[in-house]
Amino acid sequence: MVEIRYFAAIADAVGKDRETLDLPAEATVGDLRATLADTYGADLEKMLTVCAYLVGDELTRDPSTALTPRVDVLPPFAGG
Repeated sequence: MVEIRYFAAIADAVGKDRETLDLPAEATVGDLRATLADTYGADLEKMLTVCAYLVGDELTRDPSTALTPRVDVLPPFAGG
C-alpha cells in the first residue's frame, strides 16, 4: 500500500488531496503515473509528466525511482 498525497492543480484534477493505492512492493514512479492515468484519464497523464514526485527524501521526475510508503505528487509551482 502506498499513500499518495496530491497538491495544488493535481489535487483539483483528482478531486482529493490523498488516497491509498494497492501497488506492488517493486512499483516505481512510472507505475504510479500509469495507474493514475488509467484511473483519472489522459488529461491527468499530461499533467503527471511535468510533476515532481517526493519519494522518501528524494525529489524526482525519474520514472524508474522505486516508491516508498508515501509519495507526494507536486505540480510545477509559479514563484514570485
